[in-house]
Amino acid sequence: MKKKWLISTFLVCVYSSIFATEGMWIPSLIYMFYSDMQTYGLKLSPEEVYSTNQASLKDAIVSFNGTCTGSVISKEGLLLTNHHCGYDALQKLSTVDNNILEDGYWAKDNAKELSCPWLHVTFVREMLEVTTGVLEGVTNEMDKKTREATVKANIKQIEAKYQLKPGYRAKIKGFNEDNEYYMLITERFDDIRLVGVPPSSVGKFGGDTDNWVWPRHTGDFAIYRVYSNSDNEGVAFNQANKPYKPRYSLPVSLKDKKVGDFSMAYGFPAKTNQHLSSRKLQFYVEDERPKRIAMREACLGIIEPEMKQDAGMHLRYAVKQSKNAKYRKKWKGQLNGLVELHALQRRKDWEEVYKKRMSRMDSWKKRYGNVLEELHQNQEDGEKYELARALFIEYFFYGADILSFSNEFHTLIQRYDTLKVKGKLEGELKRLQEKAKFFFRDVDPQIDERIFMRLSKLYVKGVDEELLPADFKKHWKQHGQKIYKKSIFLNKEKLEELLGKLDKRGLKKLSKDPAYVQSRQLFDFYLDKVRPGYDIYRSKEQGLHKLYVEGVLKMFPDKKIWADANRTLRITYGKIEGSAPKDGMEYKHFTTLSGVLQKYNPDKEEFTLKPRFLEVAKAKDYGDYAQDGELWVCFTASNHTAGGNSGSPMIDADGCIMGVNFDRTWESTMSDFLFDESRCRNIAVDMRYILWVVDKYGGAKHLLDEMKLVK
Repeated sequence: MKKKWLISTFLVCVYSSIFATEGMWIPSLIYMFYSDMQTYGLKLSPEEVYSTNQASLKDAIVSFNGTCTGSVISKEGLLLTNHHCGYDALQKLSTVDNNILEDGYWAKDNAKELSCPWLHVTFVREMLEVTTGVLEGVTNEMDKKTREATVKANIKQIEAKYQLKPGYRAKIKGFNEDNEYYMLITERFDDIRLVGVPPSSVGKFGGDTDNWVWPRHTGDFAIYRVYSNSDNEGVAFNQANKPYKPRYSLPVSLKDKKVGDFSMAYGFPAKTNQHLSSRKLQFYVEDERPKRIAMREACLGIIEPEMKQDAGMHLRYAVKQSKNAKYRKKWKGQLNGLVELHALQRRKDWEEVYKKRMSRMDSWKKRYGNVLEELHQNQEDGEKYELARALFIEYFFYGADILSFSNEFHTLIQRYDTLKVKGKLEGELKRLQEKAKFFFRDVDPQIDERIFMRLSKLYVKGVDEELLPADFKKHWKQHGQKIYKKSIFLNKEKLEELLGKLDKRGLKKLSKDPAYVQSRQLFDFYLDKVRPGYDIYRSKEQGLHKLYVEGVLKMFPDKKIWADANRTLRITYGKIEGSAPKDGMEYKHFTTLSGVLQKYNPDKEEFTLKPRFLEVAKAKDYGDYAQDGELWVCFTASNHTAGGNSGSPMIDADGCIMGVNFDRTWESTMSDFLFDESRCRNIAVDMRYILWVVDKYGGAKHLLDEMKLVK
């Protein structure tokens, strides 16, 4: 008995100790982890990091378009984020004759800044814990449906109390699997304009080869400006709008860095899964991730050779290639890391610790006694639905574009008369005409057909037979041939003509089109057969997962527990440091411009450089941006980051921005599930390299004049 107790205690200690810098912490709870940040070297007060009563660092941090992070770096609303975060917008602004993706862009004054109507940013003005109010009237005896209705009503009532001025929003979100709730007061700005961006040969230097890899030499940054009305409020684009006056803007550091320096990433991490059951993790490692990787690789195997041969094709498929390649490589890194770190066995060991702790008290045993077994059984029963859902998303939204494009016309086809009566028909037609413009610009029918054929085969093979339309499973090849031979959705002139003078005859033609018919067959079958099964499985999983995490919170009160990322504002902290992820391998904590020139290869697209960049780089005019005679390009730190942290400012001990987070090392990608401080490193582009590119290469020193530079 004593031996078992010692093993249990040892496992708890191991589980806790290996997560020294793990965590994505809620800023409003800063006093809970502030002393630990101080031990890492932070010199700011808690109020300087997060406050609602005075300007603080949080007032310079934005959610960039709901998917990334950005930071304000001047009193005139200059906004810094990653090159890849605005990649889609940059593609939309580009043409063959004015290729911003290829050549970069530097606005010489405010009048030359380019409107990006596809972008918006959101500031968090306040975070309030509202758990007690949200759970008022909720009891353990309630069934799930009654509980959800009670919680929903409470949330609606609490949010309604905060009647805020235009542009502000009060939104309550669940944390720790809905065991806690916080309300976020946010302010949104929709007039975002491109100010400066380097060419892709800088902003995407290394391409897919270097993605998720260290050493890295990518200048992954772009500069925008936030605009507001005369009252400094967030509004849509208007030529009369003025640069936004932020509550706070980050000073920009020119100071030298060294190993062990404090680092903080402030941003909006998207999703982590630290509490998954071992059975769920097994499903991801052995089934779901490998099949999704295969579908991404199949798509990339078609588009990448075409992009290399044709500059126009390169521009058309740049965004699609980037999205597919990024996650293909990330998922492969995740699998490697999870296997190498024996994550599945470690999760099983932790579950034994959980069970042993639960057995100490009858009340714990009664409430949590069966939760893990039920989670495992539910996973086994329902994972075919989760896999079908995941592969449907891969196939329908990341595969052949004709499917998702033709499906966009469903509302028009099904609700034509209603739209007409309500005066919304014109707006819907304009929306579809805009969709069509970008579809025909970005999609090549022959390439799309090849993608359809290759991914259809993988989709049919990967999904449980009962979760596929029988007709599609048998005849997908014939349907595909018909689509690419006859569909009006692949004929730019005919579709434009039909939408320009749409009548009932044209509407019928759209409804009978083979692409639309196929897309709806797949989508409707998903809605009728896959989603209901997935919803039942997922609903049960959420309830069990909530109960399981409740047990973690109650039974391990001394354990530092952080809420999984959910695209809300978080703080992570660590130190600048290198890593030694494998035997015999040790990485430095920084890279330099010399490494960029070493990697330069005019015969490899991912490692080409513009002639002017080569000229400026070889001149070695580093000015105030050098450290020991070298120009740092990127650096690594032990911050726990995730998707959504792209663009997060890397903040030093004094509160200055010293870099911009844009990636993790390949050995770190499993940190969405398991963080290991010995190998997990985030990658940031150094602010001094950004300033050097803006100044020496871009010739846009006037932008630096806006910033507060700290030496």
